[in-house]
Amino acid sequence: MRFENFVARRLFRVRTRAHFISVAAFFAIGGIAVGVAALVIVLSVMNGLESEVRSRIIGITSHINVYSFKPEMLEDWSSIITRLDSIPKVVSSAPFVQGNAAISSAGGEDGIMLRGVLPELEQDVTRFGKNIISGEFYLPDPDSLETEAIVLGNYLADKLGVIPGDTVRVYTLKSSSKFTSIFHRPRVRKFLVTGVFETGMYDFDAALALVHLKSAQNIYGMGKKITGIEVRITNFNQAKKMAKEISRKLGYLFYATSWIDMNKNLFAWITIEKWGMFLLLSLIVLVAAFNIISTLIMVAMEKREDIGILKAIGATKKNIHRIFVYQGLRVGITGTAIGITIGFVFCLLQMRYHIISLPPEVYSISALPVDMRLPDFIAISAGSILLSLLSTIYPATRAASLMPLDTIRQRE
Repeated sequence: MRFENFVARRLFRVRTRAHFISVAAFFAIGGIAVGVAALVIVLSVMNGLESEVRSRIIGITSHINVYSFKPEMLEDWSSIITRLDSIPKVVSSAPFVQGNAAISSAGGEDGIMLRGVLPELEQDVTRFGKNIISGEFYLPDPDSLETEAIVLGNYLADKLGVIPGDTVRVYTLKSSSKFTSIFHRPRVRKFLVTGVFETGMYDFDAALALVHLKSAQNIYGMGKKITGIEVRITNFNQAKKMAKEISRKLGYLFYATSWIDMNKNLFAWITIEKWGMFLLLSLIVLVAAFNIISTLIMVAMEKREDIGILKAIGATKKNIHRIFVYQGLRVGITGTAIGITIGFVFCLLQMRYHIISLPPEVYSISALPVDMRLPDFIAISAGSILLSLLSTIYPATRAASLMPLDTIRQRE
C-alpha cells in the first residue's frame, strides 16, 4: 500500500474530536450515492420509454416509405415493388393510399386519416393484423362485396360508438378534376366495420382507419395510382442508410424516407427530455461534490498538527496533496459504487416484479418500462468520479501549502 493511501485511510478514522468530520464524509458519500442512483434509474426509465415507443411505431408503420415526385410514376406500382424486393436487406413491400377524410355514424362524426392497403401484402410490412382487439383484420376486394369493409382504431371506434358489424360513412372532397369549386359534392362511401385495432399510440388509435387499396383509390378518384410504397427491411436501425440506397437505385424521380425521419419530432422530444432530466439530476452529484470540498477543508483544519508532523519528518507537498486527493476519491468512488448498486438493483426489481405499475387502459403498458444500458452506467460512474476528483483540487492544494513551523506555533 502506498504511503499516501495509508495516511488517507487513517485520517478518516473516527476520533472523539473528529467525529463531526466523519459524519460529514458519510453524508458526502450518501449525497453522491443518491445522485448516481437517481441518474441510473431515470436514464434507464427514459431508455425504456424510448424503446417502448420505438417498438410500437415500428410495429404499426413501415421502416421506409417510397414516394415519387410525379404521382403517375407510381401507377405501375407492382413493377416497382418487384425492384424493391430484389434489393438486398429488403424483406417485403406493399402499396398504400393515404389521405384526409371525414367519417360519421349514428353515434358521432370525426376527421380521420384514411389509409388504403392490400391486406395480403400489408401484413408482411406492418403488424396491424396482430393488434386487432375486436373483430378481425378483414378487408376483402370491394368488387366482391355490396358494402366495403373498414378497420378502425379503438379510440376512433369509441367516439363513433361503433363495433364490428356496424356501418359508417366516409366523406372526402378530393376530386380527380383539376377544377374544384365550393359547389363540388363530396364523395361518400358506406363501409362495414369488420375490426377494431389498438396500437397503444393515441395518434393512430384515435384517427386512423384502414380500407382496401381499391376502396381508397375509388373514394379519392385516383384510378390505379397510389400514394407510396411501404418497405420493411431486415434491420430497422439501418433504415436511414437503406432509404438512401433505395432512392439511389430507383432513380431521381423517387425518394425514400425512413421511420426515423417520419417521427423525427417525437424522438427529438424524447431525447431533449432525457438529457434535460440528466442535467437536473446531476445537480445532486454536484451538491455532493461541494460536500466533499467542505469535508476536506475541515479535515485540513482539524489535522493541521498531523500535517505539520508529516512534513517535519520528510513528507513533501506532493505527498500531502496526494493524501487529500485520495481522500476525496475514496468518498467519490464509494458513493458512486453504492449509487450504481442501488440503481441497478431497483431497475432489476422493476423489470422482474413490476414494482411501479401503470394503468394499462391509460398508458397501454402495465408497468414502468426499464432499459439498462452499459454506456449509461459507465458515463455516470466516470462523471461522478471525475467530479469528485475535481472537488479535491482546492482542499488538497490548501493542505499542501501548510508549513510545519506554523502548525507548531499554533500548537504552542
